[in-house]
Amino acid sequence: MSEKELRNTTAMPTITKDLFESASESSMQDKEKISAPSLSFMADSWRRLKKNKVAMVSLIILIIISMSSLLAPVIAPHDPNAQTVQYANMPPKIPGIDINGLNGTVKQNGVVIDKYEASNVPEDVYYYLGTDSLGRDLLSRILYGTRVSLFIAFMAALFNLTLGVVYGLTSGWLGGKVDNIMQRILEILSGVPNLVVVILMLLVLKPGISSIIIALALTEWLSMARVVRAQTLKLKNQEYILAARTLGQSPMKIAFRHILPNLAGVIIIQVMFSIPSAIFFEAFLSFIGIGIPAPNASLGTLINDGYKTFRFLPHLMWYPAGIMSVIMICFNLLADGLRDAFDPKMRD
Repeated sequence: MSEKELRNTTAMPTITKDLFESASESSMQDKEKISAPSLSFMADSWRRLKKNKVAMVSLIILIIISMSSLLAPVIAPHDPNAQTVQYANMPPKIPGIDINGLNGTVKQNGVVIDKYEASNVPEDVYYYLGTDSLGRDLLSRILYGTRVSLFIAFMAALFNLTLGVVYGLTSGWLGGKVDNIMQRILEILSGVPNLVVVILMLLVLKPGISSIIIALALTEWLSMARVVRAQTLKLKNQEYILAARTLGQSPMKIAFRHILPNLAGVIIIQVMFSIPSAIFFEAFLSFIGIGIPAPNASLGTLINDGYKTFRFLPHLMWYPAGIMSVIMICFNLLADGLRDAFDPKMRD
């Protein structure tokens, strides 16, 4: 052995057992702990939804509009059906705001006049969005009209949820000849236009909220049934469904306990998309004159009333049309956010 090799050998430290320390059992368990909390599917979906700023803003706006319409009897400044002809076609007037268009003034023949003073309106009476041709307060009618439109939309969505889910789940789960027959029935019903069904309902029932809800209930559930059927056909061959069959669970129990919970995301998204569709359909019916009868108000009837005087009093149409547009846009944006939140393939 050379002198250099001998020097390197002597320089190496001696490794003994004293240099090591055995790991404690508690430290090993701490390393194996999962730091992220365990979340359910709905909790994880809510976490994803909260990160979507557009969807959350839409949700807040919808909550504000819904609560305002529900509290219409409390917060409405006037009776929505009270007619005061001498105060007809009053411009908007908001106390404390001196801006043309919001201070009760109008321009006639190039001269700006105070319409409230000219009509002898009491000083403590304000019409924040103006009045219509019969002297009815527009803000109060919008609040009550929004409540009617939302009520019709939510009731239609409830029937859509009930009929569509049951029909689609039954068709997809049973399959075979039963599925073929049920799908042919679905195709026949899809070929009947909604407007025809509504007219038939109006011939049997009086025009009003009930006839519109029944017409929507008879037609709007078809798309829900198709979506639920398609997802049921996809899920019923999964391993956990086969395991439930092997364990002897009844078909009804498997369908409603194992398949239906896994369809919750798809169903909620479909319902959210159906609500603005129902609002637009009700507004269309009221606009063509076969919807909500007078003197009751809905967004459609208000738009129809404003359309008649749009060239002279455009605000009578712009305000209800703007509210309906905001509601429909917010529902669609919220539905898009829910679709991203419920999709398990999405990554943060």
